[in-house]
Amino acid sequence: MILLIEDDPFLSSVLRLKLEKESFKVIRAADGEEALHFLTEQGIKPDLILLDLILPKKNGFEVLETIRQDPLLEKLPVIIISNLGQPSDIERGKALGIIDYFVKARLSVEELVNKVKQEIKTE
Repeated sequence: MILLIEDDPFLSSVLRLKLEKESFKVIRAADGEEALHFLTEQGIKPDLILLDLILPKKNGFEVLETIRQDPLLEKLPVIIISNLGQPSDIERGKALGIIDYFVKARLSVEELVNKVKQEIKTE
């Protein structure tokens, strides 16, 4: 199962369709608070998290920091998909233990889906 944390409805639906076509179950959160609600209060433990950084309510870095501080969630694999492509943003994500960082402007959906398949298969 994949938790897709993305507020853009178009990108979210494209990614969801592509991932479901590859037989993944996808749960979507439209903002950081909803994502943390799924993870902490509903106890959803996805195989992988796809995380946007620019989100309403709580941004992606706040979500990621919360995940990394929770002993039950800290090892969840996270891939960031964001419009933020500055080296400082990428380094901050890597420091928080992400497995990859995709900049939306250069995003190949096929490449992202292949990365997801590779990560979930190797677990």
